[in-house]
Amino acid sequence: MLSVVIPSYNEQEMVPVAAREIGAILRAQKIAYELLFIDDGSRDATWKQICAVSGESVRGVHFSRNFGKEAAIFAGLQHAKGDCVAVIDCDLQHPPEKLVEMYRLWEQGVEVIEGVKSDRGKESALHRMSAGLFYKLISRATRVDMSHASDFKLLDRKAVNVLVNMREKRAFFRALSSWVGFRTAEVSYEVRARTQGESKWSTGALIRYALSNITAFTAAPLHLVTVSGILTMLLSLVLGGIALVQKIMGVALGGFTTVIILLLFLGSLIMISLGIIGYYVGNIYEELKDRPRYIVSETCGGKEE
Repeated sequence: MLSVVIPSYNEQEMVPVAAREIGAILRAQKIAYELLFIDDGSRDATWKQICAVSGESVRGVHFSRNFGKEAAIFAGLQHAKGDCVAVIDCDLQHPPEKLVEMYRLWEQGVEVIEGVKSDRGKESALHRMSAGLFYKLISRATRVDMSHASDFKLLDRKAVNVLVNMREKRAFFRALSSWVGFRTAEVSYEVRARTQGESKWSTGALIRYALSNITAFTAAPLHLVTVSGILTMLLSLVLGGIALVQKIMGVALGGFTTVIILLLFLGSLIMISLGIIGYYVGNIYEELKDRPRYIVSETCGGKEE
């Protein structure tokens, strides 16, 4: 059976559409399935809509509050009952017909099927530029090519069990699903335009998402602090040498402007470094508290046990 995890946040218009379209496609291909909507603490009528469409093959999980998309995805993996599990956005910008292609690859023995964007669809220039910068940074930091990556994936039960059993709270699904390995294939797709509602991702949200997930997945920014310290030390040695030579030669050194610039530069570098270290200290603090990734307040649908 194929479990389709559908994270949903303020998607009251799209829940019935997603349930209808995905269900129709999978039934037409005679694929046994369940749809698992994860309501990430929506503030609109998303949960009511999920309960309205729930049934034997459609289930819903409702969070007590908003915990974020990563938590919603991992909740879906935890609650999924299928032999393989797909993750797809509720806005259907991930084309649901590609689920069939992914499922057929899984039947052939592929264990991780990655949805790869061939086109990002209609986006503002600022959002496209921000997204491009984010994926370049995170690809370099994680050493995983994520330039066209997405959360649109299908995983074999073995891969799902590995992800679910990871103890880290600030998990980055998009990178971890590649990191686990297994036999992998790719399915390309074009991002579809939304038919209802509007995107929940702003430029600010994308920046926060990038900072949170980069620091959660890799220690590369900490190494960057070390490299910056070494470069600053070399610069200091050069400038110190110049100042010493000028002192010995008796050349007047009117360096007030230089001193101000160096102080501002070093102060900025120190504050940025402390900020990066602060992110990691914050992550350590969150992990040590050992709070759950999410809290489920209600469920609906599914077969009666």
